[in-house]
Amino acid sequence: MLQSLVDWSQPQRDAAYDNSAAVADSAGQLAAYERRSDALVRQAEVRLDIPYGPAERQRYDFFAGQPGAPTLLFIHGGYWQMRHKNTFRFVVEGALAQGLGAALVGYTLAPEASLTRIDAEVRQAIAAVRAHALEHGGAGDILLSGWSAGGHLTAMAMDCPGVIAGLGISGIYDLAPLALTKLNAALQLTSSEIDRLSPVRRAPAATPFVIAYGTAELPQLQAQSRLFGQYRAGLPGATVALEGADHFSILDHLARADGVLLAEIRAAARR
Repeated sequence: MLQSLVDWSQPQRDAAYDNSAAVADSAGQLAAYERRSDALVRQAEVRLDIPYGPAERQRYDFFAGQPGAPTLLFIHGGYWQMRHKNTFRFVVEGALAQGLGAALVGYTLAPEASLTRIDAEVRQAIAAVRAHALEHGGAGDILLSGWSAGGHLTAMAMDCPGVIAGLGISGIYDLAPLALTKLNAALQLTSSEIDRLSPVRRAPAATPFVIAYGTAELPQLQAQSRLFGQYRAGLPGATVALEGADHFSILDHLARADGVLLAEIRAAARR
C-alpha cells in the first residue's frame, strides 16, 4: 500500500525513495551501464545528440532499425534531477537485435526546469523522434518506455501521436509523497503540479501500457506501480513483477533480446 508519509520522520521519508542507498552496488551497476553503452555506440549505426530544442540537454540519440520497423524510445530516470541519457544507451541492445529502431531522449533537469517544463520537453522530443524515424524509413510507431522518473514521464506522454504502446519501469505515478522528501528541494512541486502531473490523478490513456517493477525494490516504489496497475484496471496492458530484480538490475530485462520487458512492450503493441 502506498503511504502518504505524513506521519513519518524526515529520515524515514527520504529513505523511502532513496533507490541508490537501497541497492548496495548501485554505483557499480551504473558504471557497468556506461561501459555497455559506450560499447554499443562503437558497434551500432547511430546518430548522437540530435537537437530537438535550444537547451543543452534537449538532445536525442537515434539508432536505425529495419525499414518500416517501430522505434523503441527510452526516457532515463534520476528523479528528474540527475542522470543522463548517455548512461542508458545499452537498454536498446535487444531492440536493435530484433530489428527495431531505437532512441534515447534527454531533457533539462530540475531545478533548472520545473516538472511542468520537463513534461513539455519530453513531448517535444517524442514528436522529433517520430519525425526523424519517418524521414529515415521507420514506421513512425513509437514504443515508449522509461525507467524511474522516466516511467512517470512515459505514463504522462501516452497520448502523444504515434505512441502505440508504453512501458513504465519502476515508475512514480503519484507525486504527492515525493513532495515530503528531500527530492523536493530541487523539484519544488506545487499542489497544482501534483494534481496535473500525477498519472493516478489524470484520466488514463487507453493505449496499452505495461507496468513493471522488481520485487527487491523499495516497498514504496513497488506500491507506486501496484497503485497505477489498479488505477488502469480494465485497460489494455499488464503489471509485471520481476522476481529478485532491484531498481537497477531490472533494466537488463529490457536490454536483453530475450528480455521479459522487451517482449511485454512488443506484445502490448499488438493488443
